[in-house]
Amino acid sequence: MTNKVSKTLALMLATGVVLGGCSNGGSGGGSSAGGDGNEINDLVIPKLATRELETFNILYSQRNEDFENLTNLVDGLLEHDSKGNLVPALATEWGTEDNGVTWTFKLRDGVKWVDMNQNEKADCVAQDFATGLEWVLNYHKNQSSNTSMPIDMIKGAEEYYEYTKSLPEAEAKALTAGEGSKFLEMVGIATPDDHTVVYTCRTAKPYFDTLATYASLYPMSQAMVDELGGADAVAAMNNENMWYNGCYTMTEYIQDNEKIFTKNDKYWDTESQRFDTVTFKMVESNDVAYQLFESGDVDYVDLTESNVKTISGDKNHKFHNYMVDALPLKFSFQFHWNYNKNKEDGKPDVNWNTAIANESFRKSLYYGLDLTNYLKRFNAIDPFKVENNYYTMKGLVSTSDGKDYVKLVHDKLKLGESDGNTPIRLDAAKGNEYKEKAMQELSAQGVTFPVGIDYYISAKSQTALDSANVLKNAIESSLGNDYVQLNIKTFVSSLSKEVATPRVASFIGSGWGADYGDPLNYLAQLIVDDDNAYYATHYENINDVQETPATKELIAQFKEYTALVEKADAITDDLDKRYDAFAEAEAYLIDHCLVLPTNYDMGYCLTKFNIHDKMQAPYGICNDKLKNIRSSADGYTVDDMKAILAE
Repeated sequence: MTNKVSKTLALMLATGVVLGGCSNGGSGGGSSAGGDGNEINDLVIPKLATRELETFNILYSQRNEDFENLTNLVDGLLEHDSKGNLVPALATEWGTEDNGVTWTFKLRDGVKWVDMNQNEKADCVAQDFATGLEWVLNYHKNQSSNTSMPIDMIKGAEEYYEYTKSLPEAEAKALTAGEGSKFLEMVGIATPDDHTVVYTCRTAKPYFDTLATYASLYPMSQAMVDELGGADAVAAMNNENMWYNGCYTMTEYIQDNEKIFTKNDKYWDTESQRFDTVTFKMVESNDVAYQLFESGDVDYVDLTESNVKTISGDKNHKFHNYMVDALPLKFSFQFHWNYNKNKEDGKPDVNWNTAIANESFRKSLYYGLDLTNYLKRFNAIDPFKVENNYYTMKGLVSTSDGKDYVKLVHDKLKLGESDGNTPIRLDAAKGNEYKEKAMQELSAQGVTFPVGIDYYISAKSQTALDSANVLKNAIESSLGNDYVQLNIKTFVSSLSKEVATPRVASFIGSGWGADYGDPLNYLAQLIVDDDNAYYATHYENINDVQETPATKELIAQFKEYTALVEKADAITDDLDKRYDAFAEAEAYLIDHCLVLPTNYDMGYCLTKFNIHDKMQAPYGICNDKLKNIRSSADGYTVDDMKAILAE
């Protein structure tokens, strides 16, 4: 998933959960909702145009922009409650009897697949989870998407993936997970009856059940595949011909305009509170969303830096008492360097590739870049609240004595504590020292200065442009425009197709949200010589870097990092030792600035739904599922939220 937010850096501002949620017929929330007819039945949520859906196949996507839609359309084995606990979804009970090697999930009765108009198509049964896993592991069906987790965890998964990869495309696409199939022969999954799914892991995986909230273990009906006409048709399916088993069906989809979700009356969770309809309205910017909130046309808005300053500075402002802390996104954001960049004409960008392979150059950015003004784009009142110095997200896992895993990384990096005025890692003197060293080393290798840094934003978004200009000023004023120069460029509709695939960006900003509850899910995305390492293969392109005198050290560092990750992953009998070993690997990654952590997203919002009712979890894809959420057409005040939290 990879549960990835594929944002250009300029769009990180308030583009994660731009949703207003309110429950239909809720029991009330705060002082303004209490089953008094004040709830919202038809919810309208603004979404930035840059967050357009790219696929309707939940097994294929690794983008949060897709998951915030699809999690409302398709359910998996487990989900989360508002406290972050794993709770039943399609599975009513689950567990392991051998310390995490074998996991059994018992499915509920009566789960239905339906079409867009809620006509019943089939029962959702255990075999659908086998079909789903076969699809994920079939190279020619899913193109390596979402494979890293099952390959790492499930017995025979890697072998089946390689087997399908070796087959002609048509032959691989014709494979199924049916009785007597090569898939069932090779892969550690069994469906002894319609209501039982058993997974066998490669080794003890005490955290395997946390993967049950992520797309790689989601179901797919072979009957749907057959109805649509095969693998290619499924890859191209849309809201009108896909099958649903989730809270809603998508009854209208107008690309770049709006989507309408309609409550699924055949949904298994008959007691859940849901809206009659939910409309996702695509907008150019959060400023436009704010205007729509003012006019009553949407029910939630993430506030921009200027909104926050205006509202907080005026006690008489109509929204002064309604500006509340937004829920922090469960993502850690980073700058991912492109180590094998091309120019727009397709030729290698030798100047950039040579510069970014140099550790002194990267460390000049690590220590010298002052992102204070950039952080204000996410939290204008307390910018250092969103400062990020780690690759892994806070709150993912903790040691047996309650210490957050990222604190282990913090200590190994010997980082200080925030003084509330400057970024923790900012050291202008050290940054300048590395700058001078880099200029000497790189000049000898033929690099010319300033080094051009090509940075791509969506052409559709004013928010993107505003943030890009702030970032440009931060980079050039911190390090000098004689040294680096940020070139702001645009893509039309797809960051993946127009920027990442042709490799034209010098770096891409991305937020990673964990797919399951273990640091490996983050760290494995940057290991080398692995098709399934998302960032290494899609953004950083490290596997394609040829060894030369200029790149020898870089390649050796990635190999050492990979070895540290593999060493940590081999520890399964002592989670404290496992986490400490992963922290060693993560500290190595950051110390050599192979990736640059940047920020979290914790801003402010105006909302007509109780954001604290939402599912909360540091992993999986369920946080944007719109059920069991109370609402108030009058909106929620600061005092309302305080009372809710006090509950």
